[in-house]
Amino acid sequence: MAHTAGDPRTSRPTRGRWGLVVAAVLVQLALGAVYAWSVFNQPLQQQFGWSKAEAVLPFEVAIGTIFIGSLIGGRIQDRRGPRPVALAGGVLYGIGNILASLTSSSDQLWLLVLTYGVLGGIGLGAVYITPIAMLAKWFPDRRGLITGIAVAGFGFGAVIVAPVAKSLLNSTSDKTSVFLPLGIAYLIAVLLGASLFRNPPPGYQVPGFTPKVGGRAVAGTRVYSLGEALRTPQWYLLTAILTLNVACGIALISQAADATQAVTGASAATAATLVGILGLFNGAGRVAWAWLSDRIGRMTAFIGMLLLQAICFFILPHAAAFGVFAVLAALVYLAYGGGFGTMPATAADYFGTPNAGAIYGAMIVAWSIGGVVGPLVTALLYEASGNSYTVPFTVIAIVALVALVLPPITRLPTAPGRPRPHNEVTGP
Repeated sequence: MAHTAGDPRTSRPTRGRWGLVVAAVLVQLALGAVYAWSVFNQPLQQQFGWSKAEAVLPFEVAIGTIFIGSLIGGRIQDRRGPRPVALAGGVLYGIGNILASLTSSSDQLWLLVLTYGVLGGIGLGAVYITPIAMLAKWFPDRRGLITGIAVAGFGFGAVIVAPVAKSLLNSTSDKTSVFLPLGIAYLIAVLLGASLFRNPPPGYQVPGFTPKVGGRAVAGTRVYSLGEALRTPQWYLLTAILTLNVACGIALISQAADATQAVTGASAATAATLVGILGLFNGAGRVAWAWLSDRIGRMTAFIGMLLLQAICFFILPHAAAFGVFAVLAALVYLAYGGGFGTMPATAADYFGTPNAGAIYGAMIVAWSIGGVVGPLVTALLYEASGNSYTVPFTVIAIVALVALVLPPITRLPTAPGRPRPHNEVTGP
C-alpha cells in the first residue's frame, strides 16, 4: 500500500532510531557483565577448594561458546528480525546465570560450567549480534560510530557489575547464590531493551545521505549471503585480524591485576582499582576507534590498533613506574575494544547489511579463539619463563607486529553477489 505524504515513515523515516541505540546499550551493559568474572575467582576457590584453572573454567566456556549463539542467532535475525532472537537469547542468558546459583558443592563444577558457561555463553552470543546488525541498517550514515556505541555498553558492563558483584559476594558465605539476583537483573535489562528492537521499514532511507563511492571509509557495492561471504578470502582475512587483535588485548586483560603487581610492585587493592578503571578504556575504545575508522578507513584503523598494541607490549614488562604501566595498559584496552567497535562496520562495508547478522555472527568465532588462545599462551609462557612477564608480553608484541601484514592486503571483495541497492534492509 502506498504511503501518504504525511506518513511518518516517509516524512520522518529516521524517527526513533536513537531510542534504539539507548535500548541496545542497556542490553549490552547486561551482557558485558561476563567480563566481571574475575571477582568470582578467589571466592569460588575459597568456598569449594577449586584450583585457579577450575575457577576460571566457566568463564572460558562462556567465551568459547559465544560464537555458537552469534552464528545461529545472526542467521535467524536476518530472516525474522532482531527482536525474537534478542528476547530468546536474553532468556537463555538470564536463566543460565540464575541456574548457576544452584551450584552448592565442590563436585558440581560441571553444573556451573553447563549453566553459566554453556547456556549463558550461547544466550550471550545470540543477543550480542542482534543490536549490531540492527543498528548498521538504521545508521548507514554513521555506521562506524554507531556500531562502536552499540558494543561500548559491553565494555562498560563489567565496570558497573564488578563492584556490585563484589559487594554481594562479601555479604554472603554462599558465593554462588550471588548469581541469582544478578541473573534476574540481567534478564530484566535484556528483555526491556530487546522488546524495542526492530529493523527499519522497507524502503528506508536516511534523508540527504548518499553512500560513498570514494574517499576513506568506502563500502562495497554488492550484497553477500553468508555462503557467498565464506567463499571470499576477505571473510577469513577479517576474521584473522579480529582474532589476533582479540588475542593480544585479552592476553593483558586476563593478567591485568597480577601483571600490575608483578611489574610495578603495586598492592592488590591498587591493582584491582586499576583493573576497574581500565574497563572504561575497553568501552571507550569501541566508540573512539569506530568513529575514527569512518574518517581514516577501516584497515588504517586496524593497523593503528595492532601497531599500538605491539609498542605497548614491548614496553609493558619493563614499565616499573605505576603511572607508565597504567597508561600503556589503557592504550592496550583501547585497541582491544576498538576491534569490536570497528569490525561490525567493516563487515557491513565488505558484505552488505541484509545478512550482516549471519556474516558477522560467524566472525565472532574470532572472539572465542582469541579469547582462549591469548590467555592460555600468556599463562604458559609466564610459567615457563620463571614467573616473568617479559617473555609472554614480548611474544604478544611480536604477534601484533606480524598481524600488521593483514590489513593492507584485505581489500573489498569483488566476487559475484547481487548488486547492493541504496536501501539494504530486509526482514521485519
